[in-house]
Amino acid sequence: MKIAVLAPICWRTPPRQYGPWEQVASNIAEGLAGRGFDVTLFATGDSLTRAKLEYICERPYEEDKTLDPKVWESLHIAHLMERADQFDIIHNNYDFLPLTYSRLITTPMVTTIHGFSSPRIIPVFKEYNDHNYFVSISNADRCPELEYIATVYNGIDVTDFTLREAVGEYLLYFGRIHPDKGTHEAIRIAQGFGMRLVIAGFIQNREYYEEEVRPFLDDEIVYVGNAGPEERDTLLGNAYALLHPINFAEPFGLSVVESMLCGTPVVAFNRGSMPELIVPEKTGFLVDTVDEAVSALRDIRRINRAYCRRWAEENFSQERMVDQYIKIYRTIVGGAC
Repeated sequence: MKIAVLAPICWRTPPRQYGPWEQVASNIAEGLAGRGFDVTLFATGDSLTRAKLEYICERPYEEDKTLDPKVWESLHIAHLMERADQFDIIHNNYDFLPLTYSRLITTPMVTTIHGFSSPRIIPVFKEYNDHNYFVSISNADRCPELEYIATVYNGIDVTDFTLREAVGEYLLYFGRIHPDKGTHEAIRIAQGFGMRLVIAGFIQNREYYEEEVRPFLDDEIVYVGNAGPEERDTLLGNAYALLHPINFAEPFGLSVVESMLCGTPVVAFNRGSMPELIVPEKTGFLVDTVDEAVSALRDIRRINRAYCRRWAEENFSQERMVDQYIKIYRTIVGGAC
């Protein structure tokens, strides 16, 4: 079976640092290629893959501000669609724009919906639902107005993360610096618990960082920048707990799973997909307030870190995700697989 995997071009695939959609697209492409499928990854020209690489945009537009995102998104998507008849399946990880081609091609398209940036984009998904196979990344992120072929949790290469059974001496916030992700709430939790906080992540909202994060930085609350893959494993594995006090219904949470793969429990606000990722009192705690989070942190040492790793391996591995996508492809194209 010939499979085209369409990745975004906001960041490299896989990303150097931040880039969750690109990371998942990479994990899909690499996992399929490792199973012997004929896979072509459509991504930026600097992307790294053992699949075939097709590109028209040489660099990610977030790393080269001379590039107009709309121009290169249009060229990138068209680059695949003009070759659609060369593939048995197109796996779209590029949100709603590729859907508008789906009635112009005969190749079936699987679209993984990585979240809805706004309710205003839902009309596009509704319009092309009958020509696409939608996959949700959590049951919590399903739109009742759409039909889905499956829910497939994002899968991670578990070999990228190291189990550390020793309990760490600092709290960690790992994610974009944005009100939705609760960076300021993490600061308040750390202050309430009286433990050092390390903040790592991409500053997505500069005003929020300057007003709600930077004024609180000192020896006990430190910002270490946008950590890459090597730093990620160390930061997560050596933490006492990961703080994930989200202020929105998060579709998934890669850092939550990555933390558990390192054996580090997670204290998260009980929103979005968090109840699907975290086993209360076994891999972390689901809470509703800053005060509840502070209280939950007192019980972190009760968590079996090896169990955190086993739970994440069993439910959120790259292998499991790829197995499920192969099953979906075969359901769609039948004997072509």
